[in-house]
Amino acid sequence: MAAKNMRNIRISCIIWLAFCWLVECDDRRQPLRFGGKTGEFRILQVADMHYADGWKTPCEDVFPQQMPSCSDLNTTAFIRRLILAERPDLIVFTGDNIFGFDASNPETSMNAAFAPAMLSNIPWAAVLGNHDQESTLSREGVMKFIVKLKNTLSLLNPPEAHVIDGFGNYNLEVHGVKDSSLVNKSLLNLYFLDSGDYSTIPSIPGYGWIKPSQQFWFQRTSLKLKRSYMKKPEPQKAPAPGLVYFHIPLPEYASFDSSNFTGVKQEGISSASINSGFFTTMVEAGDVKAAFTGHDHLNDFCGELTGIHLCYAGGFGYHAYGKAGWARRARMVVASLEKTEKEAWGTVKSIKTWKRLDDDHLTAIDSQVLWSKRSNSLFVENEFQEMVVKQGLIPLEMVGAREGLKRPRSPDSAIKSGRRKKRIGRL
Repeated sequence: MAAKNMRNIRISCIIWLAFCWLVECDDRRQPLRFGGKTGEFRILQVADMHYADGWKTPCEDVFPQQMPSCSDLNTTAFIRRLILAERPDLIVFTGDNIFGFDASNPETSMNAAFAPAMLSNIPWAAVLGNHDQESTLSREGVMKFIVKLKNTLSLLNPPEAHVIDGFGNYNLEVHGVKDSSLVNKSLLNLYFLDSGDYSTIPSIPGYGWIKPSQQFWFQRTSLKLKRSYMKKPEPQKAPAPGLVYFHIPLPEYASFDSSNFTGVKQEGISSASINSGFFTTMVEAGDVKAAFTGHDHLNDFCGELTGIHLCYAGGFGYHAYGKAGWARRARMVVASLEKTEKEAWGTVKSIKTWKRLDDDHLTAIDSQVLWSKRSNSLFVENEFQEMVVKQGLIPLEMVGAREGLKRPRSPDSAIKSGRRKKRIGRL
């Protein structure tokens, strides 16, 4: 059995090299944009690889008969299979990319962990978890190493943010189809944040959290993107959808049970012991449709709370804790464009997700729609349009003469008329 497994891994490596030759693997960076043939943008999320020393590193939580042939190389083979099967446009690594305690040389471990992404000629992005810095590099040192790797779009921090906590806070824009009228518009916005490792405040135990400085940067970035999207040329009437990636789940992930999520919950929610308010910040921003994390390897569910899906990817790496017989897995997210009346590609119409298992067939499970443009009611759309007019994002005449949309009312008059929708307060 061990010899057969090693032979299968070698065969996958040969297939991988052939794939790289076909797509001319090199370090050219292509701008992120939707595909002209399919109108899709495909994102592969890889959570908790826990990579260490390659073939020398044993697997955790697999069956005894798997142990002799199981190592970090199984993690590498899984990524390669996924890239060949799903052909993602972006690969996102959501932290604990290496397991610092067992990584003899963190640079070597990161080179091996990210090798499939670097060789694929597919852009990739990464954030840090709570274990990446537990070798000989600091968190800053780890992120500085990552941003220099081949094909990565990762950033140490946003250049416009002079003071910000953590390392690896940045955003990426996914533009419209080449040669379309929306070629210079970001139709999908991706936010990446450092959720920290452990609390540095003695009176607050446990894991880290997204700090006020990071939330302020997120708010400013979201507002800037909304303004750009809703201005000429090709002004839009509602913000482009946004997706957020970080490592440690928010306390709000504990809001779900088996009746209101898709997937499984097999362990507790290991969030920070305090609530930093970032979920409310995302709700108030108005553009975020889903957030994606790792950290809790035995959870892979997606649940919706106040219009935002909170999703786990499930444990990916073989040197990470797991559950024997419960396959390692990854999450796919696909945003699809609508067709206009002129049969041209328009704005995002839907965002879907599913998971892939590391079994013989790379089985896809738990397909679900995270967001659909058609699901937004006219009332919600008009409420948002009134809000952006009040904030000066767009002039009233640009909104258009839609039924039920009038000149902005003052809050007092709205309350008196009984027509103001209840607002979401701090959670």
